[in-house]
Amino acid sequence: MLQKLLQKLNEWLDVLSEYFAHRKGLLPLIGLALIVINGFLQLFPILGWLVTANCFLHVGLIVVIIGFLLAWAL
Repeated sequence: MLQKLLQKLNEWLDVLSEYFAHRKGLLPLIGLALIVINGFLQLFPILGWLVTANCFLHVGLIVVIIGFLLAWAL
């Protein structure tokens, strides 16, 4: 059972790496879009914890860093 799950995960990672190999700038662009969305949401403090925690900023930074690392590796 575990081996079958690991095999599926391996196949999924192969497909994902093939996809991002041809679109190296996609993840950094998505991350930058999330950072811009976070800046826009700062204008609406009524949204509560989403604005005060800067969720989109943190997720965007992580996506940008992973995107640059993948683009460099692929």
